[in-house]
Order: sequence, then structure tokens, then C-alpha cells
Amino acid sequence: MYTLDELKSIVKGCRRCPLYRTRTNTVFGEGSPNAKIMFIGEGPGYYEDRMGRPFVGKAGQLLDKMIEAIELKRNQVYIANIVKCRPPNNRDPYEEESNICIEYLRWQVKIIDPDIIVCLGAVSARNIIDKDFRITRDRGIWHMRGKFNIIATYHPAALLRDESKKREAWEDFKSIRNKYIELQNGFNMKG
Repeated sequence: MYTLDELKSIVKGCRRCPLYRTRTNTVFGEGSPNAKIMFIGEGPGYYEDRMGRPFVGKAGQLLDKMIEAIELKRNQVYIANIVKCRPPNNRDPYEEESNICIEYLRWQVKIIDPDIIVCLGAVSARNIIDKDFRITRDRGIWHMRGKFNIIATYHPAALLRDESKKREAWEDFKSIRNKYIELQNGFNMKG
């Protein structure tokens, strides 16, 4: 089993798909290595590529506010993406790019071992929940995959483009908070 630092080093040198040719930095992920909640987006954007950190642009600032709204801090959760290199012009990652890079994400999930996985947007949800996932139809529904409680909600960038989705996203985040509390209370009763 890798450590997060070992895996990050492997990702930094990755050349398994063409995205490495246009990246400035790999964007591995960040947050608590013991996080109970893991947020997964699709891929780095312009600012993330420049800084080598996930969700640092306007969408990231909104995500931080959303996390704080459920009484958590960014450093208490873990934030990653399906692909670790920025797709050109912020396009969605191609299926073959996602299929190659998702192996790194699977290792991150194994190491961090969260209780809750939150898919941010349709690309993340199609790679994690179901290839036929449609965000407007399927968001806000809990799925169990092994021991993981998984939910999808709108990507923060979508909320910046269409503010009418914010109410539904807030409902999803309240559901995430409730699931987190439920799981914490369940663990406290067991141990």
C-alpha cells in the first residue's frame, strides 16, 4: 500500500495519457488524510493547473463556502479530481483519460478511507456512480458502493453559471451534513 506522499510522487511523474504534455502542474488533491468526507471533481482548471492545488479558482472559493455552510472546514475534508492534469481549454476529460487516471483516485480513496464520497458534477458521477448518470435527474440520491456512502451534486462551476441550481445544491449539502452526523453518531455508539 502506498502512502499519499508516495502516490503524489508517482502522479507527478505520470505520462500515461496525453494530458501530461500541456500541464503546468499535476493536481493530486489535498486535505485531511483522515477525512471522513471526500469531494471529487472532474479535473483541474486554469488556476488549479498553475498552483498545483484543487479547487482554488472561483468554483473552489464557492466550494469552500459550501463546506463551511455544513460546519466543516476545507482542511477537515479531502478534495481530489478524476484526472490530475488540466484538460486543454477546461474541456471535460475524455473517457480514456479518465479511465487511465482513475486508478490514482482509487488509491487515494483506499488510503484516505472516507465514509462519504461526494461527486461534484456529472463527469465525476459518471466515473464513480454510473456511466449513464445525469446530474439533473440523479443528483441528491445516496448510493452504497462497498462501505462508501456516495452522493452527487452540482459542480460549483455549474452553480456559478446558473444560480437557480443553488437551492438544490444546498439541499444536497444538508443531506451530506445529515449523513455525516448520522455516521459519526453511529460510530460513537459502537465504539
